[in-house]
Amino acid sequence: MNKQSRPGRQAKLVLEDGSEFSGWAFGRARSQAGEVVFTTGMTGYPQSLTDPSFRGQILVATYPLVGNYGVPLAKNGEPVFDSLGIPVHFESPKVQVSGFVVAEVCENPSHFASGATVSAWLEKNNVPGIWGVDTRALTQRLREHGVMMGKILVEGSREVTFDSGVVPHPVADVSVDGIREIVPEGISKTGAEKLPAVALVDCGAKANIIRCLLARNVKIIRTPWDCDLSLLDFDGIFLSNGPGDPKNCRKTIAVVRRAFGAGKPIFGICLGNQIMALAAGADTYKLPYGHRGQNQPCTELDPSGAPGRCYITSQNHGYAVRAETLPSGWEGWFINNNDGTIEGIRSTRDPFSAVQFHPEGCPGPRDTEFLIDRFIEDVQKYRRKT
Repeated sequence: MNKQSRPGRQAKLVLEDGSEFSGWAFGRARSQAGEVVFTTGMTGYPQSLTDPSFRGQILVATYPLVGNYGVPLAKNGEPVFDSLGIPVHFESPKVQVSGFVVAEVCENPSHFASGATVSAWLEKNNVPGIWGVDTRALTQRLREHGVMMGKILVEGSREVTFDSGVVPHPVADVSVDGIREIVPEGISKTGAEKLPAVALVDCGAKANIIRCLLARNVKIIRTPWDCDLSLLDFDGIFLSNGPGDPKNCRKTIAVVRRAFGAGKPIFGICLGNQIMALAAGADTYKLPYGHRGQNQPCTELDPSGAPGRCYITSQNHGYAVRAETLPSGWEGWFINNNDGTIEGIRSTRDPFSAVQFHPEGCPGPRDTEFLIDRFIEDVQKYRRKT
């Protein structure tokens, strides 16, 4: 599809370094600012666009065609939920990105589950998109200069500033506002009391975390990002993914630091990895352009630090842990084969571990989902002990 074959408003993406990329508007025809990042996934745009970790960001898809299988929605145009109220096809009930940038967007999707085009879905969620952009050139610029603030400017809509796209505390925006107990379908209240209980600290938890935990027959106590866990009864802690700078989650860091003293198993992913590191006394820093996509190679290190097996992982983060700042009693667990950054940490004394990638990655790869099994085994051991 070329620009001449499709009517619509002209639009452009402007980066804070002054560079511009022209195209055509789709989705909601309005201007919007945000941090511009790119993802290298070849599929899974419904999951990426609803991932709370992208809160406040303009997402660039490097794959040249987006929308060919449409958006899996119900007949009424709403997300499909299971009996527990969890979205079946998305990572959260709504689109989380501030904008979407693609080379080409499909207007005529072909898939049995499709209920709308990407453009119609974005419009309903009040999110602008721009297509016809040279996303290869754009990605190269982001790789060379690092992530930048940007703004999608749509012909005929009001001007916006770069600052208007800054989200002061994105984790607080995407976390739940109260404690909720979730048990596997078909389990009675009496039966739920017999299950291991995992406190899911929700900093913007993807729905597939909940699906993975329920599939392992545990009771989930889903809590806000700043919840005082000492008031709850549980057997293990799962620190979720989430958006933004981990150092802004001071309350969560303090909660985890106190939890270390209880000795209950703790497992973190993505932002949870950074929060665990900060709670342990290590430091974090912002990556030049982050790791986002479904094809990041990571190698597991044995206790001596020697490399072992390499896994292909799903990732979405803009910050990393400074390996050299890990205190005594902690060690690096995984490294990224592309740039050598640390991709996981673990305690050498206690059942505390975390990874920067997504073992629950949806739509995949799921090569490292066994790490969730290991965590649940630790939780069961702790429950049997007490």
